Amino acid sequence: MYQILLITDGCSNVGVNPVVAAATAQSEGIVVNVVGVVDQGELGDYGKAEIEEIARAGGGMSRLVNTRQLSQTVQMMTRKTVVQTIQLAVQKELKQVLGTDGKIEELPPDKRGEVVRVIDELGETTGLRVALVIDASASMKPKLHAVEEAIRDLMLSLQARQGQSELAVFHFPGTSYGDDCTLDLDWTTDLKGVTSIFPKLQMRGTTPTGPALMRVIDFCREDRYGRRSKDETDGMMGDYVV
Repeated sequence: MYQILLITDGCSNVGVNPVVAAATAQSEGIVVNVVGVVDQGELGDYGKAEIEEIARAGGGMSRLVNTRQLSQTVQMMTRKTVVQTIQLAVQKELKQVLGTDGKIEELPPDKRGEVVRVIDELGETTGLRVALVIDASASMKPKLHAVEEAIRDLMLSLQARQGQSELAVFHFPGTSYGDDCTLDLDWTTDLKGVTSIFPKLQMRGTTPTGPALMRVIDFCREDRYGRRSKDETDGMMGDYVV
């Protein structure tokens, strides 16, 4: 199971529209969640609107937070998306098996309790890969320390799950020429690898959010079809991508 989690203050200004990129992700079965770290004023209002539109087009959730709330919000969205995705998959299975609309609430109480138990168990045991995409544009510079803490806490939260959980980290723009984004860390469970990223980041002026999302979509697509193991393809959730 894969997630794309974008941390940004909105206000993209280079390349393809990020809303279009998020819609592309959803068409691939990839949900895009967005955490917006925005300030007040006209620029903040524009950023909020873009953040909400990206998440809506990507079939995911958006949250607008200050830096103090960032870490808790990132963990909450990651776990909530896993549970919601598994619930949708279970409902699809129920619809096929029972010939109903698949709503868990309409099952008999004993069956409903069993389905909820299975959903909770899968939420903790299903393998998870989170592709984290960090806006490293100039306007995000004052918020970077909070982003670093949020990623460190997210990794600890993932390590506490029963299922194998890995994190990949990208930042954008990748270079001073406005290239889409850079892969800082391939799939890993190593907390030290995450903390080594931030001293190397150089904050740039442009914000190519759309091209960055397209790059990460390609990364997840290639990984999904090129690196799947037998364990990842067994069972109902084998081909499901968040």
